[in-house]
Amino acid sequence: MIDLHSHILSALDDGASDVATSVEMARIAVADGITHMACTPHIFPGKYENSATTIMPALHSLQAMLDAQSIPLTLYCGADVHIAPDLVERLKSGEVPTLNRTRYFLLEPPHEILPPRLEDFASRLLEAGFVPVITHPERLSWAGRHFDVIQRLSDLGCPLQLTADSLTGAFGSAARQLCERILKEGRASFFASDAHGVSWRKPGLSGAYAMIAEQFGQEEADRMFRRRPAAILSNAEPAAVLPSSRETVGAAAGQGFTRRLIDRIFRNG
Repeated sequence: MIDLHSHILSALDDGASDVATSVEMARIAVADGITHMACTPHIFPGKYENSATTIMPALHSLQAMLDAQSIPLTLYCGADVHIAPDLVERLKSGEVPTLNRTRYFLLEPPHEILPPRLEDFASRLLEAGFVPVITHPERLSWAGRHFDVIQRLSDLGCPLQLTADSLTGAFGSAARQLCERILKEGRASFFASDAHGVSWRKPGLSGAYAMIAEQFGQEEADRMFRRRPAAILSNAEPAAVLPSSRETVGAAAGQGFTRRLIDRIFRNG
């Protein structure tokens, strides 16, 4: 499986506190069946001032440690990006890293308050050629009251990333109910762990994978935990990332679909 949302890099945000924790998180991920993981520390102006210059060296260092210890986890760059007025410019400059340097990046809206004109902000990002993946919409405290905003973001062509632990119930009944509603409406693109440590919020996708396979079939589980994340890493057209009911939305943001990285992931993973 492929996990595109993790806080495995140490001492950059509220995730892994040290390198030993990072390595143990990697071991847990591999034991759970995860073969590829995006390192996505927060970029939150005024709180977590990360950028490519802090993320990339930490990623390369951790990958070297995993390789030296024969831990078979392949890492990719990324960030869990918060809303900022200059985000388009920072994405264009490469200061804010996208997922494996593709058009896709994780966008985390504020948890407690619905920001004004969120759909307009997402539209500007799409028009600039970047595809914001909305992270864990089911865990946003305002999402239940303003579910129409989540629907409109989905209709614009923003992939929705659900948290595996939301489906299994670890984030409570409200998050699980919203997760199930997004799934029922056919709006979920893929699941990720959003792992932060080695106890609660540890890396893990297999429990949610089993539930999706049981409820929606093995093929859909493979799409949500392998094929769509792989398509993102290969910079595929949005049609390969969005759920089938929305596969034509957002195509203007795209380039041609390349199979090379996907084939390599599946061959090696």
